[in-house]
Amino acid sequence: MAEYNKIDFRHRHIREIDDITDIAKVIVPGNKNQQHAAARILLHLKNSAGPIRLLRPLEQKYSISRRTLERTRAKLTSLGLIEHVGPLSKRSNGHPGWRLSVRMSSALRLFAETIDAWKADTRPDRMNKDERLVEFLR
Repeated sequence: MAEYNKIDFRHRHIREIDDITDIAKVIVPGNKNQQHAAARILLHLKNSAGPIRLLRPLEQKYSISRRTLERTRAKLTSLGLIEHVGPLSKRSNGHPGWRLSVRMSSALRLFAETIDAWKADTRPDRMNKDERLVEFLR
């Protein structure tokens, strides 16, 4: 029986990502309705020229329940894939609404760089510090 995590980040699956359906499966593993909603939201935002004021029209257009749309929107927001910009935001040029964000991709790059730097740092004082810090996790 498969165990469904909040996000399926297994390296073999990441390597095989080819299209929006694969991205949706990684983001929302095990929930077909939320996968469909995530794909629809991401495509809608990708194809827009600017921020989208409301995502609610996707409910009727693609037969997505309000609860599924809201839960999926909340997950995409918490992951940093989409963001809501206000009318006073410089990032939106005065146009409020939802848009694709760069926070997740930049955070994942920083995370990968941090792991690489940590692996390369073999100084004895660093190794001792890591050992002491792990003891606090008990």
